[in-house]
Amino acid sequence: MRQIRRRLAIHFTVQFFFLWVFVMVTLIAALLLIIQYLVNQDLKRNFPSGAMDTIITETVLKGGDLTIPSRWISRLTERGYWLQVLDGNGQVIYSANVPAQLKTSYGVSDLLQIQETGHYEVFRVMTKLDTTEGKPFLYMLGSEDHGAERLQAWLSSYVENGLIRSDAVIELESQLTQSKENLQIIDAGGQIVQTVGPSVRQEPYRPLDLISMQSEPGSYPSNMSFYYDQSSGYIWILQVPKEGGAFASQPILHDVILVLVISGLFVLLLTFAFAVWHGYRYGQPLLLFADWFERMGQGHYHEALTEKDRKKVFRKNGTIRLRYRLYKEVIAGFYDMATKLDASEQERGRLEKTREEWMTGISHDLRTPLSTIQGYGHLLESGQFEWTDAELEEMGKMIREKGNFMLDLLQDFSLTFQLKNKAISFPLEDIELNEFVRRVVLRYVNDVTIQHVSFVFEEEETDLIVKANAKWFQRMLYNLITNAVKHNPAGTLIKVKMRKEGDAALIVVEDNGKGMDEETKRNLFERYYRGTNTEEGTDGAGLGMSIANAIVTAHHGTIKVESQIGRGTRVILRFPQAPFRSPDTVH
Repeated sequence: MRQIRRRLAIHFTVQFFFLWVFVMVTLIAALLLIIQYLVNQDLKRNFPSGAMDTIITETVLKGGDLTIPSRWISRLTERGYWLQVLDGNGQVIYSANVPAQLKTSYGVSDLLQIQETGHYEVFRVMTKLDTTEGKPFLYMLGSEDHGAERLQAWLSSYVENGLIRSDAVIELESQLTQSKENLQIIDAGGQIVQTVGPSVRQEPYRPLDLISMQSEPGSYPSNMSFYYDQSSGYIWILQVPKEGGAFASQPILHDVILVLVISGLFVLLLTFAFAVWHGYRYGQPLLLFADWFERMGQGHYHEALTEKDRKKVFRKNGTIRLRYRLYKEVIAGFYDMATKLDASEQERGRLEKTREEWMTGISHDLRTPLSTIQGYGHLLESGQFEWTDAELEEMGKMIREKGNFMLDLLQDFSLTFQLKNKAISFPLEDIELNEFVRRVVLRYVNDVTIQHVSFVFEEEETDLIVKANAKWFQRMLYNLITNAVKHNPAGTLIKVKMRKEGDAALIVVEDNGKGMDEETKRNLFERYYRGTNTEEGTDGAGLGMSIANAIVTAHHGTIKVESQIGRGTRVILRFPQAPFRSPDTVH
């Protein structure tokens, strides 16, 4: 179970990791999208100052050469801007979209003029000093300011008392209307004094409005040009519609976001594939187990897996397929449980069969002695006959013998049932077989009632020590030898031999009697195969050999029978020798 927990933990951890990566990638992509949106909005309001900051951030200095992303050069060109980068000596080390009239080297006065006025010749110029690389670099971003030049020309040609002369208004109005431009003149308080050309603004200008127009030109639909007339104190404002359409979003984070989106989709697909695979991997075994439980609930323990299921779970070489390997311990446990349940079911059936056999045997074997006792009882009860003392003594003896036979028979039935079902336990001790078996054989030799057969005992030269219970071991030998005595004709020689073979001790009981056919030999240890009857005594072939076989098995031994018709029978008992002398118990 520990291995299953570890594998499940690993599998779900990996799946959780991929989900976590997907969530993180998604969050980062969303964050970058928000950042890009905010940056674009800032660029839109503050272009070109925002563009200047971003260009400086993305510029790469390598070996004294500057590299600026080409997309920025395209953006600047589209919007009519040029770019120059100067080193500490005022030399231009990088330029893009630069007009011919611009210099390649600037002096101190030039740079101070640009820094102070924000203009150079006809260009509006924005500057920013960058020292992040350890060296000073001056970035100049400029565009041609036609509006300021035109305002100066109009001031020199059309102005009167700081305003456009009435005779020039019509001419200038025509020009501005055609180009969709607008000129407004405001006083020091921001009030609109004069308007020429189409204009939508009527309210006065607040002081910060002009600052906003200069600092956030991207927020207004027109390009603004300003001129301050010192003689009149008026401010001239020229508004020129922007060209190039809507503002183009800057692509600084485009590649990063694209990579993150692709990575997120890949991780999502991978996670989905993992989820489907895990569902299939975990679901298939669960369906298999459900079918398994259903069959086991119906008592089909031997059908742990159908042939179709077995092909799904196992390869031809017997190994478990990959999709079920996660549950290999569970499958092995199921097999073990099914095997034990099947064994228990078979054991229950065997007990039922044994019980039926036991009842059948009792009914069969008690019928004859009970009939005899019942017959004598009816005779004595009827009172129709006169009995002599000798006859009464004979009848009493017969009833007693039949009663003793029935008691012994019941004991044998109980013993057989207990040994068969391992319901009896007995202590074991070390027994030296040579002397033990010799004494058993000697009892038969000294029995005056046994005259038609003879006995020979051959002992082993070395001691044969086995773990055994003397009472039951003796009972086993009595049954085997008695069976040889009872079922052989007069003149039969019965030999009992002791042998050592490896780590095993052997007891061989053989005779040269009439032998057995194959059917008899095959069923010799089956109870009631021949049955018992009153004339053969209590240890008839029906139970005696079955009891002997059960006692041998209880002592962890084996029994083997060799016999042929007319050539006698040999019974070979094999027991493990005791490695050391210590008390033990067998159940």
